[in-house]
Amino acid sequence: MVMRLICCLLLISAMPSWAITQLQASVDKNPVLAGEFFMLSISADDNIKDDQPDTSVLLKDFVVGRTTVSTRTNIINGSISKHTNWSVKLMTRDAGNYTIPAFTVAGVSSDPIELKVAQRSQDAEQNNDIFIKASLSSDSLFVQEAGLYTVKLYLAKELLDGNLSTPTMPDAQLSQIGKQAEDYELIDGKRYLVITREYLVQPQKSGNYTIQAPAFQGRIRQDYRQLDVSALGEDVNVEIKPIPNDYQGAWLPSELVSLDEQWQPEDDTVEVGTPITRTLTLTALGITKEQLPDIDLPEIKGIRSYPDEKENNHLVRDGRVISQQTASYALLPQLPGTYTLPEVSVPWYNTKINRISYATLPARTITVTPSSNDVVPPPPAAPTSALPTTEAPSSLTSQPIQVSHIPIWLVIVSVIGYLLWLITLILWLRSRSVRTTVSSQPKVLKKDSSTSLNELKKASKNNDINAFYQALNRYAVQQTKQSHSAIDKLMLDVDNIQLSQHIAKLQSALYSPNSTEVDLAAIVNLLEEQRNRQSKSQQAVLKGLYK
Repeated sequence: MVMRLICCLLLISAMPSWAITQLQASVDKNPVLAGEFFMLSISADDNIKDDQPDTSVLLKDFVVGRTTVSTRTNIINGSISKHTNWSVKLMTRDAGNYTIPAFTVAGVSSDPIELKVAQRSQDAEQNNDIFIKASLSSDSLFVQEAGLYTVKLYLAKELLDGNLSTPTMPDAQLSQIGKQAEDYELIDGKRYLVITREYLVQPQKSGNYTIQAPAFQGRIRQDYRQLDVSALGEDVNVEIKPIPNDYQGAWLPSELVSLDEQWQPEDDTVEVGTPITRTLTLTALGITKEQLPDIDLPEIKGIRSYPDEKENNHLVRDGRVISQQTASYALLPQLPGTYTLPEVSVPWYNTKINRISYATLPARTITVTPSSNDVVPPPPAAPTSALPTTEAPSSLTSQPIQVSHIPIWLVIVSVIGYLLWLITLILWLRSRSVRTTVSSQPKVLKKDSSTSLNELKKASKNNDINAFYQALNRYAVQQTKQSHSAIDKLMLDVDNIQLSQHIAKLQSALYSPNSTEVDLAAIVNLLEEQRNRQSKSQQAVLKGLYK
């Protein structure tokens, strides 16, 4: 036991005070070729956990890859040594002399490194088994106009693994469209695997800019060997034009913008209550789906409109970005008549001819006829005349007119009958005034509405909005004595905001493509409450009349 304790004390006394004393930086090759990746190593003589070198200073002159960290501890003859190593892949795009600056970790600094970068020969580029091609759909764009940037990586050897960086451009938004595509292509008798990526470029400021091409680093298999390879595409210069000073409205730069519509049904003559689906499609080239403006249609008195959710999409076809917005509206005519839907116009800037253009839908006129389900009153009967007309048969006109004397007793009976009729008329007028007073109160719901309300309750329990709406229409016809637009007349008579809102949601659920939750029970409760209030009001009036 004593010997073990002594050995531990000897080991502790032999251990150094672990602290970093030296920081070294080195590269695996010098000089290097432009577009070629090389390895930068930074090593410290201690285990470092909370501190690391700042490699952001390299971004100015180099393409900086991922940084890996490794640590190791060695014990040799009781002597313990620790090391921490940072490895960073670097690449420079242009030839020249560069300086890798000094790094500092835990208060200890490394020495700077002078690096020479040589220009890659043209022959080496042509004979290389891996290279990158990059292109832009146009060498000039307007601010916020979408351009298509295409990157193609060509590989003639078997790819084991690799990383293709993202292109960059100052004052612009670059986003990849979809997933990368893989295909094969023959070039000068050599078969290449071609990996294609497409990016959407949206400049935000005017001026002359450069899109820095992506860089590739990876490993390939050649003759049963694994080789580290790298490639760098050529940068692309682009001119960004400013927004014209005379342009007014939302900025929409494009080569072509079109506005189309579809109607269902297509006929311009419909009945009251027949739903119409109007679908507008806005298509534009060279802009993103987020740039498409919203199309607002004005309200038409007599026609209710229920807009559906708008859908925006974009795709790439033949090297062009195509964006499209689809908006649907459910139109419900309420009253018969002739309606003119005004012209719809969307301004945009034509980048081909450099002037303002308009995508337009012409005005459209529709005719709304009364519903065939409305009750048509019978035509009034032709009045009959008590006197013979001039076209009477000649046999009647040729007979002599006989005049007879009226007896006195018949005159007396007539006068008495007239007086009795006059007294009856006076009594009837008095009773009518009483009934008029009672009926002058608001007539919203009748006492005999329980049967219709029961139908509404039954449809509400079954949650059948179609049956409920039909029962509500019959109920409204019964209450308002109006066969045309009875539900609207019922809402006007009741004058309850909550009831109107619930019925509007019900109609939206019937005629809008989107599903809408409707509280059918709330409509029944509001109608029943109004009926009870009306009943109490009429009872109070009658009680006051007969006191």
